[in-house]
Amino acid sequence: MKLSVIKSSFVLLLFVCLSGCSSTNKHQVISADVVIYGGTPAAITAAVELTRSNKHVVIVCPEKHLGGMSSNGLGFTDTGDKNIIGGIAKEFYQRLYTYYDKEEAWNWQSKSEYGNKGQDTPAIDGGTKSMWIFEPHVAENVFENFIEENKIAVYRDHWLDRNDGVEVTNGSIKSIKMLNGTLFKAKIYIDATYEGDLLAAAGVSYHVGRESNSEYNETWNGVQVGTFHHGHNFGDMKISPYKIPGDSSSGVLAYISTDPPGKKGEADYRVQAYCFRLCLTKHEENRVPFEKPAGYDSTKYELLARIYEAGWNQTFDKFDPIPNYKTDVNNHGPFSSDYIGMNYEYPEASYEQRARIIREHEAYQKGLLYFLANDRRVPSEVRQEMNKWGYAKDEFVDNGHWPHQIYVREARRMIGEYIMTENEVLGRTPVTTSIGMGSYTMDSHNVQRYITPDGYVQNEGDIGVHPHKPYQIAMGTVLPQKEECSNLLVPVAVSSSHIAFGSIRMEPVFMILGQSSGVMASMALDKKVPLHDLSYEEVRKELVARNQIIN
Repeated sequence: MKLSVIKSSFVLLLFVCLSGCSSTNKHQVISADVVIYGGTPAAITAAVELTRSNKHVVIVCPEKHLGGMSSNGLGFTDTGDKNIIGGIAKEFYQRLYTYYDKEEAWNWQSKSEYGNKGQDTPAIDGGTKSMWIFEPHVAENVFENFIEENKIAVYRDHWLDRNDGVEVTNGSIKSIKMLNGTLFKAKIYIDATYEGDLLAAAGVSYHVGRESNSEYNETWNGVQVGTFHHGHNFGDMKISPYKIPGDSSSGVLAYISTDPPGKKGEADYRVQAYCFRLCLTKHEENRVPFEKPAGYDSTKYELLARIYEAGWNQTFDKFDPIPNYKTDVNNHGPFSSDYIGMNYEYPEASYEQRARIIREHEAYQKGLLYFLANDRRVPSEVRQEMNKWGYAKDEFVDNGHWPHQIYVREARRMIGEYIMTENEVLGRTPVTTSIGMGSYTMDSHNVQRYITPDGYVQNEGDIGVHPHKPYQIAMGTVLPQKEECSNLLVPVAVSSSHIAFGSIRMEPVFMILGQSSGVMASMALDKKVPLHDLSYEEVRKELVARNQIIN
């Protein structure tokens, strides 16, 4: 009897211990000087900067793979003026140069055969020893090396409880809780997500969609009906949007809205299109053929068939070469990889809704690839060429060779201490508190596909306006309004208008702003002052000392 009691007590004690351990793990509390939410390049540059400044920093992120778009297919870098890229961002591209300077890096293709085509700069820049064009897995390895060298703790597959997981007291974030119960506490937080999830959960003001031109005295914001800056429109093809051409009673083809597009210059809720940046190859040893996706419906691509019939022939114009016989494939033309009009809900959507939207984008693009390679309505020369292509076998090996990250070109944008507009980007309004620079075209992809008054299909929202020279980005763009939150920095979903964000939203700029945010956080901790009370002159000196280029 006594033995049974002892055994029962032991089992009970073991159960309590195990339950207690499980509960502790589930509700683990992680403390640091700075907590960074997100796995983007900005998160990594901020974390590296803080670690090098002897601060205790952790990254917590939904992603399992770090590096955002830079390690998910966007290897044909949107550099703009390379001379404004400094600090850790430049170090990233220099590490890529060091990697590709080794013979063993060229396993499918010789370096001499690759050529040297980049975007606005040579791919292999011997002068600055920078590599601007690269393979996804190589970029991810560079980011992981940054993490390992600096011994940065990364909590992956941790999802912010966006409903009630952010504790804010008197305008200061006290803690953030993940869906798995893990609690993170810090003096300062950095929202480095593309979506701006932490800033929104903390009650910080933000905007989704396009502001009217009158909001900030702009020209290129708002609805842009009749503006065609690139070839991503139907021009004068006069293609019918109806299932039976010319018969409006027959119904509308897939992916065409029947809503009116709005008046030029007015605000709307719409968001520029997303896509996956695909890494494809024609090298047979490394090629995975396209397969017919589940639920494939060829009729959904009827509009593309009509475009070919009208004589369009630019299918492969944005198969941009990256090393080892691969490409960074981007949207091109009136009907391409951009899933126009199908992402409006994404910025504010729940995780489940976002997952559905992402799956729909993937199905659309996989269906498009299969259509191009197999459908008889596609010109034979296009089909023959497309059948030479496939997914790169050595990329995204744990995800069916498909990128882990969809290209969230724009989601929430903070309304912070300073709002960047086209006036700053185009040099009309001077910036006196620069923490970094941008230079790329104010670039918005199409926002909607609609029916014109004369009964044809057209795209709207594609804008490309080039700054006359590099421009400065104000310190206040990464700071919420002081009364809303005093201990948060936002280097990705920065405070800017839709069209200004079209230039700022480039990966090198996000890395620059990530490091600058790290500098600001470190200084605030050292000086024991709120972020908003930092002296810009002192911030400027620290940025220059770290090789950031600010003017």
